[in-house]
Amino acid sequence: MLSPGSLDIRLPSQAAPARAADALDLNGSRSPDIRVRYTVLGPLQIWVGGQDCAPTTPKVLQVFAMLLLRANHTVQTDVLIQELWGEEPPRSALTTIQTYVYQLRRLIERTGIGSTGDDVLVTRAPGYLLRVAPGQLDLQRFEECAAGARAHRAAGSMAAAAAELRAGLRLWTATPLSNVRLGSHLAPCVTDLQEKRRTAIQLVVEGEMELGCHRELIAELHSLIAHYPLDEWFHQQLMIALDRCGRRGDALRIYHGLRATLGSELGIDPSVETQALHQKLLS
Repeated sequence: MLSPGSLDIRLPSQAAPARAADALDLNGSRSPDIRVRYTVLGPLQIWVGGQDCAPTTPKVLQVFAMLLLRANHTVQTDVLIQELWGEEPPRSALTTIQTYVYQLRRLIERTGIGSTGDDVLVTRAPGYLLRVAPGQLDLQRFEECAAGARAHRAAGSMAAAAAELRAGLRLWTATPLSNVRLGSHLAPCVTDLQEKRRTAIQLVVEGEMELGCHRELIAELHSLIAHYPLDEWFHQQLMIALDRCGRRGDALRIYHGLRATLGSELGIDPSVETQALHQKLLS
């Protein structure tokens, strides 16, 4: 079984290329010449000229994660304190936050991210704002791809929508913020990001099934049901893909495996929709 966040989403060989896929480089960047890049769709990293300059102090990294997830928006100092220490912060919490911000500004100056730390990490009452340029943050690029895919779907171009989503999914390398301690604010943010990724994967599969790429999707769908063993929708898509390839027996085995897993893990039967698909395969 694949580890969480390590899912390999491959572009089927017959999927049609689109504008977004062509515009992205191997790292998913729409601007390959951007010298500074931030990643949160995996370990939090700060890439400057090809070198990771992220801070190693856990709480400093945690503060930077909060600022990145709210890039170009003010993060209140009270929110930072709650993220780091919960409901019982030390008396020195405010001073400590100011120290962490100072350390981040020194890092920004030392690595050349900005001419001064104050230019990039701005004090803005009642907290701080991290300035991030377009194309620097992988999360922003993923959201751009998702928005582009929605526009293509609305226009009826499933191939272009799938290519946009594939480009966005290639930005993911592991569980979001996998090297960061998660407090009361970051933890739900990571859960939300994982759900967004799952939705994007579902939309890709749905679109490429409509395009007739069922044969190319079989291996990927096997990986998906191993990664999401309780997700009936992925099982349904694999059953349909196998049936379309003349592998009805394999499709039926997928159903029986799902039924056994749901029974042992949750004590329930497959949904009415999944059972109807099973009956259709039998008939």
